[in-house]
Amino acid sequence: MKRNFLNFKAIALFSITIGVITACSNDNLKAPSNTDSNNGDNRWITVAAAKMGDNPGDGNGGTLIYSISSEVAKDPTKSITPFENGFIAPSNRTARLQSSEDGNIIFNISYAGDTGGNYTKYTVEGGQKFTLTGSEVSIAPYVGSAPRWIKLFDGDQTGAAVYVSTEHKVDDNGTPNDATDDTYIRTNAKIGVVTLDLVNSSIKNFEEHNVPLSAEEEAKGYYISRIDMSTLNAAGNKLYIGARLSKVDPSTVERDSNFEILGSKTIVLDYPSLLNPTVITSTVGHGNTNGYRSINAFEYNGSVYQANQSDPNGSHILKIDANNQYDNSYDFNLDDALGVKGAYILAWRPASNGKAVLAYRHDGSAEGVAGPQGFFALVDLNTQTAQKINGIPYDPDFYLFQYQGFVVDGTEIYLTQAPVGKNGNIYVVETETGAVTKGAELVNVEGSHFIGVF
Repeated sequence: MKRNFLNFKAIALFSITIGVITACSNDNLKAPSNTDSNNGDNRWITVAAAKMGDNPGDGNGGTLIYSISSEVAKDPTKSITPFENGFIAPSNRTARLQSSEDGNIIFNISYAGDTGGNYTKYTVEGGQKFTLTGSEVSIAPYVGSAPRWIKLFDGDQTGAAVYVSTEHKVDDNGTPNDATDDTYIRTNAKIGVVTLDLVNSSIKNFEEHNVPLSAEEEAKGYYISRIDMSTLNAAGNKLYIGARLSKVDPSTVERDSNFEILGSKTIVLDYPSLLNPTVITSTVGHGNTNGYRSINAFEYNGSVYQANQSDPNGSHILKIDANNQYDNSYDFNLDDALGVKGAYILAWRPASNGKAVLAYRHDGSAEGVAGPQGFFALVDLNTQTAQKINGIPYDPDFYLFQYQGFVVDGTEIYLTQAPVGKNGNIYVVETETGAVTKGAELVNVEGSHFIGVF
């Protein structure tokens, strides 16, 4: 007799719920200031602020956004007050935001709660003015009310959201109440992938697949437990999905938290059909590739560069070549490049020149009010080098674990710096030279923090 233990199962429905989100009223907020017109060489810079829920830095009190011109963003004499003046992005917890490449559109999928899984987009018009554009579509019937989604780099055309459910397969040779004779077989990982038309607010495609690991890995109890951060290859015919592995003890079918970290893995699907899943494995990096809140992989110069996390040798940036396999000759280890131990990539974003700004922590990070202290580095994908950006002030309460967004404008990259509950600033890094410009002040409130710019 075989028994299956269900850990998580996304409930599939058969209809798409369409409506319009009514955003929380901003009538009681102050009028927008410091927005300026957005003409000429300016573009919108949308600041995202995460309000405290129960604990400092948890971001569970909701997300507020406020837009300014790039000229204002670079002006240290200006002060921005998103917590006081911002537009409330619909979401029960921290909103999962994306922006168009020119900054004129904000895309949002609400995370958890009654509106969880609802997709909306807004035209950016300065200050707290974000105008709902087009219709809403719910992806909750496909990937649940707390979806993990990302905007693909295809000209702002498509978003992709994913889920995974797992099921332990056990052969019970004894009685239903006697686990001593249970024989663990494997854990099945079933993934779901939905693509979303960002222009017309509609579902493009949805597919589900069982995605096995090798027989040897599965016999030891390994399985894919979380997926995220879908990325298109340069040819646009493959979709890469980052993965995290977990493990059970085959003798007890209980979670094993002390196990050997395997080579980093990525699920590869045909695109746009979302068919024919395969799993590729790095021999250079070990640990997870699903990231957290920020985009974790980017196409550059014909290859996809992907960060990994929880690597016992420190985070790496890995390279997937045009043949859709890891390039194991590319060994970019952040521990070695930065001269630290236990580097952990929290978020990153490259410019078109292959130079990137990267948020990280490491084993020597101070423990702040919300977790380990964060830092920024300038990295070069071509030379595999990295250096801490010293033109940005750091504080033990500078918390970057929930960081989501950077703005790339040519070779410049915009970011936010503010410790939890303290004021900070926008900073602009010229990636060609490493020069840092201190920009507008960010006015904070108790227990809250800033999660990036879009």
